[in-house]
Amino acid sequence: MQTLRRLVLRVSDGLRWLPPTLTRLVIGWVFLQSGWGKLHSLEKVTAFFTQLGIPAPAFQARLVACTELVCGALILVGLATRIATIPLMITMAVALMTALKSDIHGLSDLFGVSEFLYIALLAWLGVYGAGPLSLDRIIAGKLDGGAPRPR
Repeated sequence: MQTLRRLVLRVSDGLRWLPPTLTRLVIGWVFLQSGWGKLHSLEKVTAFFTQLGIPAPAFQARLVACTELVCGALILVGLATRIATIPLMITMAVALMTALKSDIHGLSDLFGVSEFLYIALLAWLGVYGAGPLSLDRIIAGKLDGGAPRPR
């Protein structure tokens, strides 16, 4: 049993790079694509925001589109990941409180929408960082003088 435990721990330790990398790539791509789409459909996004009663809908449409595009790209490459998660979490919280408000009647509804999942994954990236295969790690290594960083 001890041998199996050691094997599982050794393999999982060797794969520590995988969860943050996959999470970063998926979330970054989702927001990059979403922001790109919104930038190319600003009239529709503005009309939707107007319908939702969001103040300054034209400004907010541009802000959300640019936020999703830029922060998505930053997360995708793992640059300023912890900072880039914050505006995206705010954007998703606003989406939950406006566009999805009528669909959420309890925790099971909340846990079933992708926007809440995005918030959870963004919070994880915000706390734990982009992982070893990221520009953040390369920059941190240079700033720390090549000293290994604690996990």
